[in-house]
Amino acid sequence: MHLMYTLDAQGKRVYTLKKVVDGRIANSAHPARFSPDDTYSRHRVTIKKRHNLLPFQAGGAAKKKIAERY
Repeated sequence: MHLMYTLDAQGKRVYTLKKVVDGRIANSAHPARFSPDDTYSRHRVTIKKRHNLLPFQAGGAAKKKIAERY
């Protein structure tokens, strides 16, 4: 069993051990596995550069986009 979560009406996480809650598929509450030989990091950085999402790009715009996610 793995810890799972769904979002309630207010957007807060509700944790459970079930895979399906009220007909909705629950998301894993665990982070992705880390690998030191990250084969896709170059692609992620390229995409972030393209959309001005790197911390040193576009000063306030990047920080605002990141803040909206959290």
